[in-house]
Amino acid sequence: MLESLFQTYDSVIVLDTETTGVNCKSDEIIELGFLRLDRAGERTEEDYLIRLSPGRRLPPVITQLTGIREDELFQNGVEKDVAAEAFVRSLAGEKPLVCAYNAQFDLCFLFYFLQRLGCDGVLQKAQFLDIMAIYKDRRDYPHKLCNAIEAYGLTEAENSHRAVDDARATVLLLEAMAAEKEGCHIAS
Repeated sequence: MLESLFQTYDSVIVLDTETTGVNCKSDEIIELGFLRLDRAGERTEEDYLIRLSPGRRLPPVITQLTGIREDELFQNGVEKDVAAEAFVRSLAGEKPLVCAYNAQFDLCFLFYFLQRLGCDGVLQKAQFLDIMAIYKDRRDYPHKLCNAIEAYGLTEAENSHRAVDDARATVLLLEAMAAEKEGCHIAS
């Protein structure tokens, strides 16, 4: 369904983040999930819990929203550079397209995350697409990911406030919107 994107881009990377709050300059990414799709039909999926910086605590409201616990980050999380290196590798190729639902939020966090590690320059070669912006053009308010999932009848999609689940749901949404667009052209 995404063939038209691969006429322009080498790969499509769909990402989602879970964070300690809403301020991209002072809060941190605690989970980075992304799917990489390429022209050959290869699909890779990566999901990283990321350890908190020393002295930082995970707000209880974030645990309530995501189910991610501070002890889980400590025990199962990776260091920030490990997650950053994996994401940088996903941008291999000349023309990657990075997509997210409500991309401004995730991409701001991603920029500061990579900048702190000195590898934000990799974002210069990528193009960016906000799936929510497309959804807003097609459907009335409300515009949360769960609303888009429901509007397109994506019963297999899970909007769990977990990064990789939301990235998977966004891929399904992108495919459904691409099919809808193709269907409109056929009817014209």
